[in-house]
Amino acid sequence: MDQPKNDNDISLDRRLFCVGAVSFAALGTAACGDGGSSGFGSAGALGTTQQNAATSTATSTEVAATEPVTNSTLTSQARKFTHPGLLHTEADFERMRTKIAAGAQPWVDGWNALTSSSRAQLGRAPVPLATVVRGGDGENHRTMVEDMERAYQFALRWKVSGNTAYADLAVQYLDAWSSTMTALNGNSDRFLAAGIYGYQWANAAEMMRSYPGWSSEGIARFQKLLLEVFYPLSHSFLIRHNDANITNYWANWDLCNICAILAIGIFCDRTDLYDEAIAYYKTGRGNGAAAHNVYMLHPGYLGQWQESGRDQGHSTLGMALTGLLCEMAWSQGEDLYGYGNNRFLAAAEYVAMSNLQDGNGQYYSPPFSTYVNRQGTFTVVSTAGQPNLRPCWESIYNHYVNRKGLAAPWVATIAAQLRPERSEWGGDQPSFGTLTYSRDPVAAGTPPSGLTAYVTAGQVLLSWWGSAGATSYKVKRGTSANGPFATVASVTDPRTYTDTPGNGIWHYVVTAVSASGESSVSNVARVALPGELRAQLPLDAASGTTATDGSGNGQSGTLQGGASWGEGRSGGRALALDGSSGHLALPAGVLSSLGDFTIAVWVYWNAAVTNTRVFDFGSSDIAYLALLPRDAGGSMRFTVTGTTWYGEQSIVASALPTGRWVHLAVTLSGTTGTLYVDGVAAGSNNAIALAPFQLGDTTQNWLGRSQYPADPCFNGRMQDLRIYSGALSAAEIAALAA
Repeated sequence: MDQPKNDNDISLDRRLFCVGAVSFAALGTAACGDGGSSGFGSAGALGTTQQNAATSTATSTEVAATEPVTNSTLTSQARKFTHPGLLHTEADFERMRTKIAAGAQPWVDGWNALTSSSRAQLGRAPVPLATVVRGGDGENHRTMVEDMERAYQFALRWKVSGNTAYADLAVQYLDAWSSTMTALNGNSDRFLAAGIYGYQWANAAEMMRSYPGWSSEGIARFQKLLLEVFYPLSHSFLIRHNDANITNYWANWDLCNICAILAIGIFCDRTDLYDEAIAYYKTGRGNGAAAHNVYMLHPGYLGQWQESGRDQGHSTLGMALTGLLCEMAWSQGEDLYGYGNNRFLAAAEYVAMSNLQDGNGQYYSPPFSTYVNRQGTFTVVSTAGQPNLRPCWESIYNHYVNRKGLAAPWVATIAAQLRPERSEWGGDQPSFGTLTYSRDPVAAGTPPSGLTAYVTAGQVLLSWWGSAGATSYKVKRGTSANGPFATVASVTDPRTYTDTPGNGIWHYVVTAVSASGESSVSNVARVALPGELRAQLPLDAASGTTATDGSGNGQSGTLQGGASWGEGRSGGRALALDGSSGHLALPAGVLSSLGDFTIAVWVYWNAAVTNTRVFDFGSSDIAYLALLPRDAGGSMRFTVTGTTWYGEQSIVASALPTGRWVHLAVTLSGTTGTLYVDGVAAGSNNAIALAPFQLGDTTQNWLGRSQYPADPCFNGRMQDLRIYSGALSAAEIAALAA
């Protein structure tokens, strides 16, 4: 297979041109789908090298040869999975049966939607293919989509009704395809096919594995089909992203392949595959990973979705795929729904709001922060495909509202509009969520949760998760974590409040008010105004590999590689970095609780080198907050991004001097960032939207090393690193530098 040039290897000199809000529309769009309810489309027009990736064809055999899966790697693992344990467990089927027998709504309407589906009727024989093609010449994947949906719907009818005629036909479909299909081909869309259809085939098979009429040989043969045809493509995509720049592919590309690997792992009893999927969702580099698919958390936990500036069809597809991923993991005892303080619910609320209209027929306008990646620059929520009424909301609504007792007003509204969920003919996701996911609500009275408090523009920004059934919330403030707390505001929606309590250390809780009264309090959130010291590393030890934090907050660093102790200012000692491998590693999440901030440090640079780092806080080259003493344009630059160098938001000043000690400091107050050199403001930018907490619990927090492996390490010395919550004033920065 011809492979394009790897855009990940593009010279870092190009980052110079991405400091401002530059449009990359001329670069074209990635191979991607049309995102409507009919499913993905073929690849779009690309630049020359990317077009090769989108239009070249390959067989699953070729990909498997590149990413080998041998018999020795297909052995069962020790972990015991719950079966059935993908989208539906046996407890779920029992709930469906019981509710339908009792004539309960909305289960009866959901059952009627299934039984009236033309793809859930007896009589039609399967039409298996040896080679399935999606994208490019000879495309025939729609034949498989129809048979896949029939197999799932037959299996579901059997599990709920007990009628073995549907079970027998489901087995006939599964056996026909596993004994016939040998390859999945096409252009880059073959990766979509592997992901979208791989997880759905696995779900149909998972429901049937307990049926006595499906032979052990048939089960093993279907496992082989998934492991040898579907999995290698999904695995290869997450590792290599079709050899393109990783931001070339939107969130749904990653998510469908994560779903496939997780589902195949469970059905095939492969712990390694299951762990691979979970790890990628939590820590992967691509846009489908949790840290990247929600680009920005706006006040009140509205999570700007990675594809919201693109169109609504793909945005709702992201909701479908992530919701089903979370549900499959939940069946195995893994709470991806709650991961990152319910980060997925923030996205679901945002996308649901984007597709709803007010009483005057006007679409709601959620807040939007400019988003820049390989695809271009996006400044507003896209109206393309609006509204997209994809039947994907019941799993999300029923988990957060009925399982957990949380408020999800936008999700609840759109779910009610689409109830009962219909058949989704395009094949992007299984249908009939009203039947399969509806559940009775938990008892009322769940208190608010997930309360956070950040210093933002010198004020306290509060956000929290609300309670199902609440009509309002009381925000309460005290001077101690144990109270007493006095009410400072009554809030309806959105669930956010900005407080101006004056200087001091403050503690907050929130309660929910409903018809039954006032709930117990949320968790306690603490904040200090105007700020406080969070880490102070003198960097003046004489020996050892520990750089001790003197703040009492446990943020000590560890010397790595060619880091040592050398001569400091005024005869003291300093951290010495050799310019080759030496750097200091700070603890994970060292900046994760910060809105407004100050980072200050003394540095001595031996010789000017392009694209080295004074500091770089991130988890990979996708999202980071860094200070470059000299970039490719010859300037010193502070920068922060959530989309690699394409989306950098920067402050520029003259290059760092060499051969002498220089005091550097960066502050952020609201969206205004300032870079100081020797106590004097040297550059500023009032459009820095990404505060440190937006980057999450970063895991690679370094002095002297870059997130980009090819960048050189810092060659020089450092002393007196300080990290503050809150932006120090110009006078305070000058005092530090004196």
